[in-house]
Amino acid sequence: MLRPIDRFIAAVRRGEGEEILFVTGQPIRLRSGQQMKVLLAQPVRADQIQAILKDVVPPEVDYGFTSDGDATFTFDAGGPVTAHLRRYQGRLDALIRPAQAGATVTPSPPTPSTPPPPAPPPPAAARPAPPTPAPPAPPAPPEAPPQPLVAAAPPTPAPAMAAGARKQIDPLLHALVQNKASDLHITANMQPRMRKDGDISLVPGFEATLSSDAIRAMLMEVAPLAAREKFEKSNDADYAYELPGIARFRVNAFKDRRGVSGVLRVIPSKILTFEDLKLPNVVKDFCSLHKGLVVVTGPTGSGKSTTLAAMVDWINRSRTDHIITIEDPVEFVHETKSCLVNQREVHVDTMSFSAALRAALREDPDIVLVGEMRDLETVGIAIETAETGHLVFGTLHTTTAVSTIDRIIDQFPTDRQEQVRMMLSESLKGVIAQTLCKKVGGGRVAALEILVCNTAVANLIREGKTFQIPSMMQTQKQIGMQTLNDALFAHVREGVVAPDDAFAKSVDRTSFKMMLDKANIKLTGH
Repeated sequence: MLRPIDRFIAAVRRGEGEEILFVTGQPIRLRSGQQMKVLLAQPVRADQIQAILKDVVPPEVDYGFTSDGDATFTFDAGGPVTAHLRRYQGRLDALIRPAQAGATVTPSPPTPSTPPPPAPPPPAAARPAPPTPAPPAPPAPPEAPPQPLVAAAPPTPAPAMAAGARKQIDPLLHALVQNKASDLHITANMQPRMRKDGDISLVPGFEATLSSDAIRAMLMEVAPLAAREKFEKSNDADYAYELPGIARFRVNAFKDRRGVSGVLRVIPSKILTFEDLKLPNVVKDFCSLHKGLVVVTGPTGSGKSTTLAAMVDWINRSRTDHIITIEDPVEFVHETKSCLVNQREVHVDTMSFSAALRAALREDPDIVLVGEMRDLETVGIAIETAETGHLVFGTLHTTTAVSTIDRIIDQFPTDRQEQVRMMLSESLKGVIAQTLCKKVGGGRVAALEILVCNTAVANLIREGKTFQIPSMMQTQKQIGMQTLNDALFAHVREGVVAPDDAFAKSVDRTSFKMMLDKANIKLTGH
């Protein structure tokens, strides 16, 4: 009887490819070298993948279907076939590779049904090796004899691994969290390092250097199948990994001149609230809007994700709306509270930011969060979405409110910029530009530049006079506007940030130095 998986394996048998990829939310594909061929264009769900594989999964690896974990096993489909499964966060991915197409795990020989009739032996000089049984291959360090259940990508032979088993990278991540650091850096042939309070230092207790192969094994062991596939193609990949009850981590795996490296950023399990972050009330006003565009900007590592998470959490607790987030990868996880929350991950649940944002208009959202407005199409759709009666939050990597507006407009062709100014003047409701400063005594604190887009600001945007906006921010502080220098000076005056550290973060240092001099605050290094 023909099983559901057999028709896909038949394509490999015909020489059309080497392995079949089943990835939740994506089409079923056949890989041949670096080329990909779509076997089934319709994106598949986890339960559909489970139905295709149910006839070949042995009972001892059933946990691969019922809880998070990895499994590798072999089955017979006109010859031995190796299957790698990964179940995580409600997803199920699988890589199916017939042995003769170059399987990486030595399969168990299938049980023969009816043996072929014996053939007369050829002359001794030309006699080939007997077809069965094949002599066993000598054991090799990178591979293990077939097991009913093994880790998906171990660097050396590993015993059967239960769901939730400790991964190789976990001790480093535990140390990262215990030391209250923000990022883990692992680089080939170097000691692991961490970023704490903005500075890079060695991870205590991990003095040994890590080889490129060891780092690859660490990163690929916790990577979803789609991320592993992307890494093999492009030498970099982004994904998320979670230590339940401790933290989530945003992972970037990449190659440099030394070999495989990685950076893992801590995403705390607990979402910090408005009160925890001491955000001003005007930010809460942005969360009360029912339509418009609010942009949170700042350099990489400035805390944009943390601020946005607090804003979404406040909406989730105080409103009764539908929130859709589009992220790469999903960082803070928002459980449904007063709002219904759907979180989509780019390259996993959707092909791109622009595709997900366009689709969101048909998904009855009230609030849409766009993790990165990184291209012209995404920016254009975000503005249109805000114009059509939705509240849109987005991020950019600009440093000030004015440069944010200019960046949005400059992305468009010259002949469209006047139209975009008009659209932006009507849809933009606020800009939060932030940077992180070292706190006196340890830790970090955000300094926020806040632009409230009232009628006067909208007129300046429409007329192309954004250079006048900083002066308006100085004169309209009563409605919540503040420049970055104002925020930095407030931290210095309160003793939260040292003057030199604040001066280093200032964009307009001449004006900031005048503010310090007027308050009789001295800089030690100037």
